[in-house]
Amino acid sequence: MSDTVAGNPDPTVVPPLGDDERAELLRLRKEVESLRQAPRRRRMPNWKSVVAGFLIVLGCVLAPLSLLTVWVHNQVTNTDRFVATMSPLIEQPSVQAAVTDRVTETIFGYVDVQAYANQAVDVLAAQGVSPVVADRLRSLTGPLASSVQGFVHGQVATLVASPEVRSAWDQALRGGHQQLNAVLSGNASAISISGDKVQLDLGPVITAAKQRLAAGGFTAVNAVPDVHPTLAVGDAKTLIKARSAYNTLDTVATWLPWVTLVLLAAGVYLARQHRRALLNTGFGIAAGMVVIAVALFVVRGVLISNVPSRSAAPVSDSYDLLVRFLRDGLRVFFAVGVLIGLGAFLAGPSVTAVHIRAASARMIAWLRRSGAKAGLRTGKVGGWVYDHRTPLRAGAVGVAVLVFILLSPPSGLAALVIAVVLVVCLGVIQFLGGEPPAPTGPAAAPGRQSAADR
Repeated sequence: MSDTVAGNPDPTVVPPLGDDERAELLRLRKEVESLRQAPRRRRMPNWKSVVAGFLIVLGCVLAPLSLLTVWVHNQVTNTDRFVATMSPLIEQPSVQAAVTDRVTETIFGYVDVQAYANQAVDVLAAQGVSPVVADRLRSLTGPLASSVQGFVHGQVATLVASPEVRSAWDQALRGGHQQLNAVLSGNASAISISGDKVQLDLGPVITAAKQRLAAGGFTAVNAVPDVHPTLAVGDAKTLIKARSAYNTLDTVATWLPWVTLVLLAAGVYLARQHRRALLNTGFGIAAGMVVIAVALFVVRGVLISNVPSRSAAPVSDSYDLLVRFLRDGLRVFFAVGVLIGLGAFLAGPSVTAVHIRAASARMIAWLRRSGAKAGLRTGKVGGWVYDHRTPLRAGAVGVAVLVFILLSPPSGLAALVIAVVLVVCLGVIQFLGGEPPAPTGPAAAPGRQSAADR
């Protein structure tokens, strides 16, 4: 109270507001109340994020379609690639059996061994052979025909399994693919279709079989004319439906992969979080490859279920050989997508990624300290690597990508091996790039720590 009397005001006592201050307080209260009652504005999404998401989704959808179009284009328009795909088909036992049966049936469709044998018995009977002997000889014509047919079947099977038939098979494949190409291009002059099947000409195989049998003494095979039996290799309805898309296929297969790559790159570039966009891109590509792989498996089951049981094995072997290059491509892009996604994930701020990076850094630091204790020093090399660690890392990634691109053909296993080697190289750069100890004395740079202090 003495302080108050002396002119020192009590700090706990708030002086009354003036008229201007009271008016300002009321105005602020009204403004706060109006803001509370006003409807909240919906935050408009960033157009770049929307466009980036759309481009990434579209690119991930187009990635498997690009692979499919390139594979179909190569099989349809490139005869050499088609022959390389289907040439091993003749080595499959089920296909060899089907070709052997078809060739044997064709031969004995023109050579009636039992009729020839009966004619020979009739000639003997006319020459004075007793009827009893003639009847007994006629009873042997059936087993004789069966034996001859079995002999011919064995010879044809040996021929089909021999290396010399490979060239004839390749010739038949090449001619068949040219006919197939003519079907899709609309050139009817080279079409070879019977019913609802595309047929493969077996004329070269028949010619080779005739030559072998004639050389073995079975000259009756010379009665077989120059025939061209066929073997069904595909569904004509499917190929005819694809004829209208043939011209478009050539253009799409050329440009669609590049369009897909540009869309994905643009999506990652426009995204607000590049790392997350890259992660989604990688796993999206991998998911697309899985979808195509499942579709191939379903199509295989449908094809086998719609053919007779006798043809199931040749059809399944043919299908597996036909799509083997496509499956290889699926494995490659699946591995690449997973590696991109994992790389983006490990570079992120998640707890798992941080722990993995910290564990790797501790391991490398432990190796570096162990080497230092053993007397191993990086010296000037370590300082140089530390100063250039960023371009060295970028160069290692670039070399890995270049090696993968130059592989012919690339594979999923090769992508995995390249990724492992890249991780090792990055670890070596991290190991060598430990900052050298700071120099002592006046020349020591302020703020520069040694590798042991970090």
